[in-house]
Amino acid sequence: MAQNRTALFEIPVERLSESDARSELKELAELIAHHDRLYHDKDAPEISDAEYDALRQRNAAIEARFSELILPESPSRKVGAAPAAGFKKVPHRVPMLSLDNAFTAEDVFDWLDSIRNFLRELKDPEVAIEILCEPKIDGLSCSLRYEQGKLVGAATRGNGVEGEDVTANVMTITDVPRTLKGGGWPEVLEVRGEVYMTDVDFLNLNAQQEAAGAKRFANPRNAAAGSLRQLDSAITAARPLRFTAHGWGEISEPFAKTQSEALGKIKRWGFQPNEPSRGVRIVDADIGELSAYYNDIEQKRSGLGFSIDGTVLKVDRLDWQIRLGRASRSPRWAIAWKFAPERAVTVIEDIQCQVGRSGKITPVAHLRPINVGGVLVKRATLHNADEIARKEIRIGDTVIIQRAGDVIPQVVEAVPEKRPAESAPYRFPEQCPVCGSRLIREDGQVDMVCTGGLVCAAQVVERLKHFASRDAFDIEGLGEKNIETFHSQGLIKTPVDIFTLEARDGRELPPLREWDGWGEKSARKLFDAIQRTRTIPLDRFIYALGIHQVGQATARLLAKHYLSLSHWRAGMDAAQDPDAEARAELLSISGIGASMVDDILGFVAEPHNREVLDALSLPRDGQAPLVTVTDFERTSTASPVAGKTVVFTGSLQAMSRSEAKAQAEALGANVAGAVSQKTDYVVAGPGAGSKEKKARELGLTVLTEPEWLELIGRGR
Repeated sequence: MAQNRTALFEIPVERLSESDARSELKELAELIAHHDRLYHDKDAPEISDAEYDALRQRNAAIEARFSELILPESPSRKVGAAPAAGFKKVPHRVPMLSLDNAFTAEDVFDWLDSIRNFLRELKDPEVAIEILCEPKIDGLSCSLRYEQGKLVGAATRGNGVEGEDVTANVMTITDVPRTLKGGGWPEVLEVRGEVYMTDVDFLNLNAQQEAAGAKRFANPRNAAAGSLRQLDSAITAARPLRFTAHGWGEISEPFAKTQSEALGKIKRWGFQPNEPSRGVRIVDADIGELSAYYNDIEQKRSGLGFSIDGTVLKVDRLDWQIRLGRASRSPRWAIAWKFAPERAVTVIEDIQCQVGRSGKITPVAHLRPINVGGVLVKRATLHNADEIARKEIRIGDTVIIQRAGDVIPQVVEAVPEKRPAESAPYRFPEQCPVCGSRLIREDGQVDMVCTGGLVCAAQVVERLKHFASRDAFDIEGLGEKNIETFHSQGLIKTPVDIFTLEARDGRELPPLREWDGWGEKSARKLFDAIQRTRTIPLDRFIYALGIHQVGQATARLLAKHYLSLSHWRAGMDAAQDPDAEARAELLSISGIGASMVDDILGFVAEPHNREVLDALSLPRDGQAPLVTVTDFERTSTASPVAGKTVVFTGSLQAMSRSEAKAQAEALGANVAGAVSQKTDYVVAGPGAGSKEKKARELGLTVLTEPEWLELIGRGR
């Protein structure tokens, strides 16, 4: 029998068990992805920026303690969301990254400490670090491309790798120069900044929307995003948008030595700067001036005339920025110091349970709607039965909610003295609200889980949606509504059924063309779309399978390592033996931890999953496979270590381990944490131990640090 435990999201990170951490990271990944879609794709967020930041804060804290549990689909590895379908996609030659967040002075201190640890010359605390401080405008990130001083293109951030072409819309913004002023600018210059709306303009726009009977915007950021992302540029032209510059992307040549110098030039070329800014010189661990700027801006925020949600701190020296580089989704040389959360009091009107794709049951508090800091809050997750019991939460309770914290929106506590006399303790359901199957809670776990498995519509439908989604098979016309309809009619029960749909059309039910809302043309269009997706790259195929903890990033890691479907399946079969070399090989892939390996191998070993894999990818009855999975293609590069697997061990002298890893990955190498027969190079510094020994036993190439630097063309 499981013990009564504190609800996961209320447990301090330092007290989480590995099992708890794994469960919570998965939930956070799903929750953050949901809000990313609402924010970036639909410009209709359900939570505030502060609430969203709090989710990421909790996720980062757990990942810092349990680095081996980091999910490939972790929010810490992703930027933004995929470009919307109505816009032309524009690749970013220099990725547009998001910023990591700081919420306390201690977080800022830790960030500065990480910079000093990364760059060897900064380990001396007396060496000063110049920091440029700016207000963090709450707008929509946008990149403007100039060639020979002329504006030729504009794009949103999108997923950081490619964005939406909004050139025509940006051309309507009056403070975006069509031609750069003065001279001295690079032939190619991408100016990056925020499209936003002033407070006065926002109020006037909402008044116009109300007068016209149109929907009001929730806040200035949503108004700016919705206005810029219009397919009709005439609508954008009628909206009062502004642009402020705070950085740059691709440039044909360097034009400054510091961030502040560069922004000064960008201002002279015709752009509105991000002000009020301030340069601060940091010596040792004294962040007093940074705190003073933060407090000053927070006090002035209501009088600035536009929405901000914190400050941005940037290392001023550009050569240091280059060396610091980036993590998976954010630069190491900058951080956003966010403002504090807010609280409010409301009433729980109902508690309803939702069923997730994995069968997990999540109780949700339905609140009497309340506006908190400009955000209308209607719901808050209660996470599990233990949290409800610990906080003694009941339907009808007056509760305190918080916009930021460990999880947002969060029910902090009930107010017992305001409890209705007729209230009763909440009884968690014993049956699934979707399929009626029995709910169980495994020993050591806090979550109730539906036992319905494949018969539970909540799980089956969600798995099919994932399979057909944009980043998986990307089947045009087989959206969420059609999947729900086809499943309810019994036409699609497994992924295999998708590719036999046309062959079965008209046999089990009337032909699709005769269905309400369908016709010959639309039915043909869907069948053709399915036909086009029968060929798919290996990484997307693996992602489409919906393996627990295997998101896009992990799927790509697996595809990059095994290259073909047959090699991947053979490797996974061989790795079922815990003592096999194949198991060690899988564990050696950088970014794949032990818990991920268990989930991957468990999926492959499951007979039902093997049946689906075989049915999709193997020939049957003398006919071609339903799906052709193409081999993974490595990105071409001239680097001598591109595609090679490298292991670093021992102490490095010329650079830190983090800088060496980042440098190797930037050159196209795969950095592994363990030595195997697949390892190409082992870079061994002083103090190298078992890894170097194993490498020499296997006859691998072992390099000293100077030899490694010479190999990659960085020898001194």
